[in-house]
Amino acid sequence: MTMFFADTLKKLRAEKGLSQNEIAKRMYVTKVTVSRWENGNRLPDAAMIYRLSEVLGVDINVLFSAAAQSDESPNVILVDDNKIILIGGLPILEEVMPNATVTGFTKPWEAIEYSKANRIALAFLDIEMGTVSGLDVCRKLLEINPQINVVYLTAYQEYSFDAWSTGACGFMLKPLTAKGVREQLRRLRYPFLTGGESV
Repeated sequence: MTMFFADTLKKLRAEKGLSQNEIAKRMYVTKVTVSRWENGNRLPDAAMIYRLSEVLGVDINVLFSAAAQSDESPNVILVDDNKIILIGGLPILEEVMPNATVTGFTKPWEAIEYSKANRIALAFLDIEMGTVSGLDVCRKLLEINPQINVVYLTAYQEYSFDAWSTGACGFMLKPLTAKGVREQLRRLRYPFLTGGESV
């Protein structure tokens, strides 16, 4: 259940004196959709959260924060064109974040498409992926969801200066380790519940 977001939305709607039906009309959704958000049965996606912030006249970060705290199974992705890195890294991420849904991608465009359909809480990105730069992938992911946490995972320390200019919140040298992941979780710009050790 996603009750923190549901309660936040109900409170904000009541403060504005709006009915579920009025919200639905302004959002171009059905009243049933708004009802599901307020019952805690569904979380709106990033695009809907943007619309909600405009309709309610509230800072979007209030709604994103409420959504993040409501997400009981946050989505975490690992993007690396090296299958060995994925095979070794995915179990580590699942161990550190047992509540998360962890998905790996060898093709950056697949990760971008996935992020359009699913709110991503945290992305671990390789920087050199054939002809595609993880720096560009980061920028795309942030366009889709400005509240995503991005941590670069690379074998090349010299990329660190370029990495910081993209809006990422972390940088790790390979190989991926549980200790390294836990350190990065403590520095997230938008923290979320991992189900592992307290971060």
